[in-house]
Amino acid sequence: MKHKQILVVFTDPTLPVDSWTQFGVNLAQDDGDVHLLALVVVPEGQSASEYMPQAQSWRTLLDPLTSAHEAIDANLHIVVDYDPLQHVISTVQNLNIDLAAVQWEGPRSKTAGHETSQWLKGLPCDLVLLSRQGWAADGPLLLALRGGPNLSLGIRAATALAPAAPITLFHAADNRSDAPDLEAILRAEPTVTRTVTALGRTAKGILLESANHNAIIMGSGMHPSSRSHNSSILETVYEQTTLPVTIVRAWRPEQLAFHPPVLLRDVEPDVSRRVDRWFAEHSFHSDQFSDLKSLLALKEKRGWSISVGLPALNEGATVAHVIRTLKQSLMDDLPLVDEIVLIDSNSTDDTVEQAEAAGIPVYRHPEILPEVGSFRGKGEALWKSQQVLRGDIIVWVDTDISNIHPRFVYGLIGPLLKDPDLQYVKGFYRRPIQMGKKLQAVGGGRVTELVARPMFNLFFPEISGFVQPLSGEYAGRRAALEQMPFFTGYGVETGLLIDLHQQFGLDALAQSDLEVRVHTNQPLDKLSKMAFAIMQVFISRLESRYGVQILDIANRTMKLVIQESERFALEVEQIGDEERPPILTLANYRGQLDAQAKEMG
Repeated sequence: MKHKQILVVFTDPTLPVDSWTQFGVNLAQDDGDVHLLALVVVPEGQSASEYMPQAQSWRTLLDPLTSAHEAIDANLHIVVDYDPLQHVISTVQNLNIDLAAVQWEGPRSKTAGHETSQWLKGLPCDLVLLSRQGWAADGPLLLALRGGPNLSLGIRAATALAPAAPITLFHAADNRSDAPDLEAILRAEPTVTRTVTALGRTAKGILLESANHNAIIMGSGMHPSSRSHNSSILETVYEQTTLPVTIVRAWRPEQLAFHPPVLLRDVEPDVSRRVDRWFAEHSFHSDQFSDLKSLLALKEKRGWSISVGLPALNEGATVAHVIRTLKQSLMDDLPLVDEIVLIDSNSTDDTVEQAEAAGIPVYRHPEILPEVGSFRGKGEALWKSQQVLRGDIIVWVDTDISNIHPRFVYGLIGPLLKDPDLQYVKGFYRRPIQMGKKLQAVGGGRVTELVARPMFNLFFPEISGFVQPLSGEYAGRRAALEQMPFFTGYGVETGLLIDLHQQFGLDALAQSDLEVRVHTNQPLDKLSKMAFAIMQVFISRLESRYGVQILDIANRTMKLVIQESERFALEVEQIGDEERPPILTLANYRGQLDAQAKEMG
């Protein structure tokens, strides 16, 4: 029996996770892959988002294990939900899992909110339920089965629990004609050193035989799927022994007779619950990725390159500090990042000179792809930067940050390196606000709270869990970003978030806590312009979703109130973003990719 894809499911963070993971590695033998999945059960009536700390605790516990053995996949799966079993089933199906090993609460308790029988019926793969009473067993193991469908799996589980331990096969039979060919089993399975056949009083026989053993492994036939008034054999044994007890259930031999496949629910949980769960599972903290050597090893293993693009317009006061901080930590001290490039929007101060003096390439965005013309705006700079940045992962960081720290980069690329299924990670942080000469701890992000988040909640609630959807620090895979249209100005972050969700789904998106971001706060008149442009992006995407025309009849000019010492006045300004097509559609961009492919090939 060969298992190529092993899933280890954790339910209790108080247990020694390294031992349970080693069990998965032993099951995989030399040529299998091990995937780690942790479950956080949310009680009914509580918000899943409140369980983000538990999800992050699981990552802290399990993350070191992903580099401990070559067989362990670096992509951790953390599920936070009211009914996590459904997500385990989905993971089994999506990853083509052959065998799942689950931390088990015992036959009379619920494991992650579900009865033992639901686990036995539900998972469409071979299954091992490991008792919480213990894991490793140095001495002999007792393998108790009713019939033969679980024999090979039971032996596989026993040898994974204690690779060098002898196994006693205890066979429960209704009559002597049901007894297996014990001599044939002994010849085929050298780890089975002794066999016992019991007729009747099975539970008592297992308990008597277990006296000289260090763990008991039982077939699922000892635990009937429907609860009777009498205790099952499994329940009796579990309650009367102090030994670790494990259940094995082979999926294929019993599938049609005993365990018909359980279909996933046709109805997706309501949006609020789904966003709640996403918030807990897909919200990271930059501290989780502060081990840069581990990130570098993972980057090299993946074979991916990383580019950091710095959009800038008149940021002479901060740009040099931003560049030197990131370059020193992420390129000079340790080559986690392959390039840092400044994308300038025709600054009139010394931004360009300072960047060049700091030793990084500088491009003026109007000079990139000149054949397509140029618009003003940060979004235009980001869109064009895809032409000059070479990395498989692209990180954009604003250059007005006065408290810059390497976490503004590694906190964004860490999730992408760990989880190949993620396509895009946004940063979030606390944003102090300057009030006169004092810096208040909170109050920044006024357009986010007054415009963006209300609009997301109203019309795009699926992505309303982002703490700061307008943050200027984010990272994505080139293969995803190059498929996206870009708004040229203030609306670029809003458009990217909506379009990436539309293209790849919520589970391909994540956010990372970058702690605190200090920068120069914009005056209200500029924030008003920003809000006006962002609302137009929302309307544009609502038009696409519902097939309506609104912007054609909407007013695109904004009357800005000019307040002077002795008068008020109105100033009319045309405000609105252009929309650039996916850069992948440009002939010159495709030509560049073809040339790069030829160089590599």
